[in-house]
Amino acid sequence: MKDQIEPKVGYFETAACDLNVFQTLIEQSLDRVSVPHAFDIQENTPIYDMEKLRASLEDKELRRKIMAEWAHVLMHGAGVLVLRGAYAETAVLDEATSIYEAIIAQEKLASDGGGDHFAASGSNDRIWNSLQKLCENAPDVFLRYFANTSIAAVCEAWLGPNYQMTAQVNLVHPGGAAQQVHRDYHLGFQTAEISSDYPAHVHDLSPALTLQGAVAHCDMPIESGPTKLLPFSQLYRAGYAAWRRPDFQTLFEERHIQLPLTKGDALFFNPALFHAAGANTSENIHRMANLLQVSSAFGRAMETVDRRKMCKLLYPFALESRNDGTLNASELAATIAAAAEGYSFPTNLDRDPPKGGLAPETQQALFARAIAESMNDQEFASHLDQMSAKQTA
Repeated sequence: MKDQIEPKVGYFETAACDLNVFQTLIEQSLDRVSVPHAFDIQENTPIYDMEKLRASLEDKELRRKIMAEWAHVLMHGAGVLVLRGAYAETAVLDEATSIYEAIIAQEKLASDGGGDHFAASGSNDRIWNSLQKLCENAPDVFLRYFANTSIAAVCEAWLGPNYQMTAQVNLVHPGGAAQQVHRDYHLGFQTAEISSDYPAHVHDLSPALTLQGAVAHCDMPIESGPTKLLPFSQLYRAGYAAWRRPDFQTLFEERHIQLPLTKGDALFFNPALFHAAGANTSENIHRMANLLQVSSAFGRAMETVDRRKMCKLLYPFALESRNDGTLNASELAATIAAAAEGYSFPTNLDRDPPKGGLAPETQQALFARAIAESMNDQEFASHLDQMSAKQTA
């Protein structure tokens, strides 16, 4: 079907984008049969009840079936899904919210505050690299926040193992303006001219390098402006060339959907989906979401993260959680995956040759080994420093 409505081309040009083809794609309806694990479908978007599915993620075969379904939704289906109750307990979200609010206040004193890629200045507060900043301010909270097997599973479903977690907090106050419709990183963060220089097959590959997510830190009714989404729009291959066109933007505003979220829910979508944060028209809801931008091990994350520092801060709390049984093995693996580098490369193969395999040990593997061997803090830190030194050119 796709080849019939989208002729094979080498490059995508903005002027050649076809609104009729785009409209044909977004007029599809989600087939209930294709999402057997979803408990509901709202606005063509499958909703997954993690209270019922969470235990299934501990079974390898069931976990893979669920992840395969999520990947199909993101690639071939609506392009968006909701994990209802991704956080079984929301107390850790409240703890993190307090820390983020303090960081926002501190950063406002130091500067004019963070900007936003696609929203007017002053309409929100932004914390860049909220991942590292949470770990630096409260590693014990970070440990519990990212010990989330639901989030780990959807990240792996789209990106495979060894993904790179980054995060940015977005706090939109009452009266905060909506964003402009867009596609996201990588090609979505290039100018139209630069984007058009990349061949069509790179446009196809770009979405598979990143997963976009949002953790709701408060209840988000429609009037608070949850993300505006256009199901199936990720299927339009020329979308990175099209989203700036006024006719595509107008159609987006006419046809987009919004889904109310409850504190503890998580929304994930293909970065090629046409989307934009909504306007906060409420009188008293300060809409806070932690925006997760998760990158493939094979791609470049948007933010620089000092993962060695994070690992050192996190390790004593992770070791304690293993020793006292407050986190199970899957939860501990999820938080290690959010903090530590999971890929062996790039490295200096003269200093850091593969031993007993095809690639050197990763930070994640070292972290897990240190926990298993009950290394003390100093020994673990020393191993991290040695690993970093070996990787230096």
